[in-house]
Amino acid sequence: MRAPLITLSSDIGQPDYLVGAIKATLLKINPDFQLIDITHQIPPFNYTQAAYVCGTATQHFPEFSFHLLLVNLYEQRLKQLLLAYHQQQYYLCSDNGLLTMMLGERPEIVIGLPIAEGITPNTIEIAAMMGKAVQQLVDGNPILSIGQPDVNYLEKHPLRPSIHADYIEGQIIFIDSFENIVVNIRKELFEEQRNGRSFRIHFRRDETIDRISNSYADVAQASKLALFNSAGYLEIAINKGNAAGLFGLKGYVENSQQSQLAYQTVRIVFG
Repeated sequence: MRAPLITLSSDIGQPDYLVGAIKATLLKINPDFQLIDITHQIPPFNYTQAAYVCGTATQHFPEFSFHLLLVNLYEQRLKQLLLAYHQQQYYLCSDNGLLTMMLGERPEIVIGLPIAEGITPNTIEIAAMMGKAVQQLVDGNPILSIGQPDVNYLEKHPLRPSIHADYIEGQIIFIDSFENIVVNIRKELFEEQRNGRSFRIHFRRDETIDRISNSYADVAQASKLALFNSAGYLEIAINKGNAAGLFGLKGYVENSQQSQLAYQTVRIVFG
């Protein structure tokens, strides 16, 4: 049997000691745990970005991997952690809505790992709770025996594009370190709505793109382009440039001011 593979995602940030302390805590539970970082740079309270980054990454891991999501742990009083099984992957996270937002649906199995009334565990203690649950599964305990089955839990829905007969309007859900812009419009939806028609991608006032490239090299240096990235999402970029900074585009943030919405949306007009 292979050593348990555990991924770590958080909004802690790399400079903090907590990332190392969490790994040490998990390795004390089982020195054979294989720990893999997905990211520790999720912006605080940004569920949309967390759902995109973590949801996309976890799909590529081997069956029966464990994914620990230490994101937005204390947005509200913590009464339980969640342990979920879905499409042959295990997920452990706070009961804050991220689970359904990331998966795009309700998981096949969800159990609650209760936290005693009046106790607020710190981040290391939460990681230890998650690690102990993983170890119980590794030891062969049935998932339904580890916590409370059929618990009520908070659900949030993923941010979805607005679909109309002649256009799709999506939101910017991620800006990478090259300032390439990822929009929540997937290739399958684009092709379905396009239905063979011509199109223009509109963003930042009068900026448009009217073709889909296969790679950055399809356009001249410093030219703008649109393509579908390896996760299948629409991406707007500049070949060897910084699209978000140049065009003044910003990622979607919950509860943002109405005046910012124009900088967070991208529209594809057909025909």
